[in-house]
Amino acid sequence: METYRERVWPAPWIAVIALLAVPASLLTFAPVSIVAGGVVGGVLAAGVMLAAVLSAPTIVVADGMLRAGSARVPLSLIGGTAVARGAEARRMRGPELDARAFLVLRPDVDPVLRVDLVDPDDPVPYWVLSTRRPEQLAAAIRGTTETA
Repeated sequence: METYRERVWPAPWIAVIALLAVPASLLTFAPVSIVAGGVVGGVLAAGVMLAAVLSAPTIVVADGMLRAGSARVPLSLIGGTAVARGAEARRMRGPELDARAFLVLRPDVDPVLRVDLVDPDDPVPYWVLSTRRPEQLAAAIRGTTETA
């Protein structure tokens, strides 16, 4: 039974940044052809948006497992969770990050959830997941762990 599902879509401002490829291409191609600049800019903007949408990871808590992107871990091997926002989230994603941690990060999503693992055979000490609803994800992990 699925208790949590989130597709971490790109933020709307990513589209604005992608559209900046159009005027940049127009300026670059202006000496050759304005039409070519518009076409190249449109293709670049569409490509950036397509890549952002296709790379959006899915986080699911279901059937005793936590799945984030292509990785999965049994809920029984999760020791705890910690929600971070703002400066604390930046530290968790940067200076305080263990190089062995598993990451599913989106640069345009501020909140993160740290998921501590208790598997002695796994070299990964914890996961750091970008999520727009970290409290709900943590509750789904705790709720399923307690009933499993």
